[in-house]
Amino acid sequence: MKTSRAWAIIIVNVAWLGLLPCATIWAQSPMGEPAGVATIVRHDPRFDVLVPKGAKLEKIADGFTWVEGPVWDKKEQALLFSDIPANTVYQWKEGKGTKPFLNASGYSGTVPFAGKEPGSNGLTFDAHGRLVLCKHGDRQIARLEAGGTFTVLAARFNGHRINSPNDLVFKSNGDLYFTDPPFGLSKAFDDPDKAPVQGVYRVSRAGKLTLLIADIKAPNGIAFSPDEKTLYVSDVNPKRAAWLAYDVKPDGTVTNARVFFDATRWRKDPFFGPDGFKVDQNGNLFGARPGGISVIAPDGTHLGDIETGQPTSNVAWGEDGHTLFITGGSSVYLLRVTTGASRF
Repeated sequence: MKTSRAWAIIIVNVAWLGLLPCATIWAQSPMGEPAGVATIVRHDPRFDVLVPKGAKLEKIADGFTWVEGPVWDKKEQALLFSDIPANTVYQWKEGKGTKPFLNASGYSGTVPFAGKEPGSNGLTFDAHGRLVLCKHGDRQIARLEAGGTFTVLAARFNGHRINSPNDLVFKSNGDLYFTDPPFGLSKAFDDPDKAPVQGVYRVSRAGKLTLLIADIKAPNGIAFSPDEKTLYVSDVNPKRAAWLAYDVKPDGTVTNARVFFDATRWRKDPFFGPDGFKVDQNGNLFGARPGGISVIAPDGTHLGDIETGQPTSNVAWGEDGHTLFITGGSSVYLLRVTTGASRF
């Protein structure tokens, strides 16, 4: 595995997409090895307030299989992220590089895992600073305790095992919301042990598991608006690749399902469309999808894109809350921006 803090050369060109210029950013490692080409495309002047002109995309780690679930650990001042096929959570620290943080992160069985995605996927921290993981192979949402043991928060619903939890987010009241597509099962949608639905669930502070949404083909990323009045979910359904929006009712359930932004233009088979995402302090959605990140305003306007040229899985706010960490394919990137996390 190779880890490095990359430096970047900025080459500015002219691209008349929406009559606005774009900046091509070529990130390159100190050893001279190309780290990929990124193009920042500005569709709307509001994008300049979020991502400054001249912003540099830096590759900070690579050599993985498929990275996901980035989350910033405030206590350790480090980034954690999942390599799903490797069944490992890694830790990156400024100046120290990357090292394994948690082995058997998603599958703890002794029998070889039948599928290709045994490891953890989405990661987050609860209000007490404890890591909570979407465990593909074990088909659980679990919390890592101080002694290294796990506390299972969700595993079964109405007598069925949940599928393979993908992403998760805490509401400020302590309720945990998560998505549950079957991508971690050995035969995915055709797996004989698949749950009856690909649901979006809530685990209340008291531990009660509730199915909130049952009609999404392939629920993936999930996040709240800053005021928590809107819940966003990405759907990787090839017939409806989109970021969806729901109104959050006072009791925490959701209503008024609608397409927030159609992502069909980026869809690639099989089931590769909008992935993980985060929302900034002003409600702008930074969504991973094939080839990069798209930024969507709360009113649904497509503000701009950060084109990494790589399959891109998820993002996370980190450092001082104004750094965007991006997981894409086998690599991890960072981009320092002007906007920041809605909650950090």
